[in-house]
Amino acid sequence: MPVTAAVLRDDARPRKPKSRKPVPPKPLYKKPLPAGRPREWYISHNRRLKAMRLAIALMDTGVYVPEKATNRRIRATAARVGIHPPSSTTCRLVRELIRDELS
Repeated sequence: MPVTAAVLRDDARPRKPKSRKPVPPKPLYKKPLPAGRPREWYISHNRRLKAMRLAIALMDTGVYVPEKATNRRIRATAARVGIHPPSSTTCRLVRELIRDELS
């Protein structure tokens, strides 16, 4: 009867399974924005998207109260996530989104 190599070793210990690195999800297909709108619409649209990404990132870190979402904390989160620093208007919008989530 053949003997395996694990049986022959004296220091045979159970091996830990190799840990797999989590694979980030693939981004969704982005559709182009509709043409023909005023420039202000595109600016506010992109600002809302940025504020939503920042609000989600803040809530993932445990900030659920708008009073704890200071401009400094929002900008630090943006730097950590890889988003350009938001303006004061965008920071205000982030706090409004967090406030609306609590309601």
